[in-house]
Formats: sequence, C-alpha cells, structure tokens
Amino acid sequence: MSALVQEIPRLYLEPHSSGVSLTPAEFDAAEFEEGWRYELIHGVLVVSPPPLRKERDPNEELGHWLRNYQEGHPQGGVLDATFPEETVVTPTERRRADRVIYAGLGRDPLEGEVPAIVVEFVSAGKRSVIRDYQEKRDEYLAAGVREYWIIDRFARCLTVHRRHDSDTSQQVVREGEIYATPLLPGFELHLDGLLDRADRW
Repeated sequence: MSALVQEIPRLYLEPHSSGVSLTPAEFDAAEFEEGWRYELIHGVLVVSPPPLRKERDPNEELGHWLRNYQEGHPQGGVLDATFPEETVVTPTERRRADRVIYAGLGRDPLEGEVPAIVVEFVSAGKRSVIRDYQEKRDEYLAAGVREYWIIDRFARCLTVHRRHDSDTSQQVVREGEIYATPLLPGFELHLDGLLDRADRW
C-alpha cells in the first residue's frame, strides 16, 4: 500500500496577504506579486516595501567591491557568488537578507543553500534594530551562516558575528576602520565608503 502524499496548495501572495499563517512548505510553493519583500517569520507572512535608496546604494557598492575582488584579486576565486535581496532558508523561517555571500564552495551555490556570509543594512526604527541585532543573528548563526555582518549607518559601525563550530564571537568595526575576513582572503571592507553612500540620501 503506497503512502498518501499531501499536495501543497500553490498560493498567490500579495501585500494584502501580510499576516496570514503559513508553513515553510506553503511559502516555498507560493507565487508572489512582484515589487515587495516577502518573509516567513514565526509562521506568519510578513510583507514589506523594497529597501530605500539609502539602503540600496551602499548595498550595491558592496556588491561592486565584491565583484572587483572576485575578478581582480589573486585569491578572488574563493568568492563563488553574491546576491542582493536573497531569501535565507532556515528550518522554520524564510528571511529576506539584504545580501548573501557564498565562499569556499568551489561551485555555484544551490537554491536554498546556506550562504557563508549574510549582510544586513539596519533600517530606521527600534523594531528594525531588534530584528537585525538579535532575531536574525540567532537565526542565521543557528542555520549555519559563518559570518553575519550588520552595517549600521545610525551607530556608524559594522558588527560581525561569527560562528566557530558551537561557539560564537563578535567584532565591532568603527567608522574609519577596515574589516578583513579569512573567508575572503585579501578582501577589505572600507566602512567609510559604505557609510558615505548611505549619507548621500
């Protein structure tokens, strides 16, 4: 006797769908109205507008730096891929990250594969700060992300959370400082350059 396989309904989700309860499987199978950010957080669909220029511009600049490193640095081949506005899959959540970085795979990343580095640019508001500094940190590191970068134009700093096996550590990079990671040998993140981009808007 063959086991019955329950078919997942294919839902169409739009901004008015925000607040509905979904399983991860329902979220993964859904179709989405374009132009919005969709996340599954604690079993609830959260729909938000796309990032503002002050968030997009520094993110695009970081992407430009990473591409230049990938194509022009002797060790740039360690960077497999980087994408803006990518969904990070955890066992129970679907978070829309500002940028993901895949490194050290030696191949193209698979759909839904956990990235080596996740980057978030902090938005205005206390809720955003709690989400970026606490909730996402815990979720990303638990999912296997090796470094989580929080770029905060309000606090003028970059906070890096690292996972080493079962241990975690934190480093704060201040305005005027440069960050380097062993995951991307030879790559330097000049924090001032990203803050200047955000300040333009």
